[in-house]
Amino acid sequence: MDYWHKQAEKVLVGRKIVKVSYLTDKERDGLMWSKSPVDMEHDDGTLLIPQMDDEGNDGGALAYYKDNEYKILPVL
Repeated sequence: MDYWHKQAEKVLVGRKIVKVSYLTDKERDGLMWSKSPVDMEHDDGTLLIPQMDDEGNDGGALAYYKDNEYKILPVL
């Protein structure tokens, strides 16, 4: 757990999201996915793309909390 916590910090802490979009059909097809998740680009060029599972079998939804409500960015 400690290892993955440190990895997540290296990737995410202090980063700024500079672009948000959904994967295009071409990008989705290149990954052999049937769903297009939201794609977040950070100021250092890192892309954050939700996956269905650890094996990368398909795109996944991104849950977030705002104003004490659970909300979701769905896959398309």
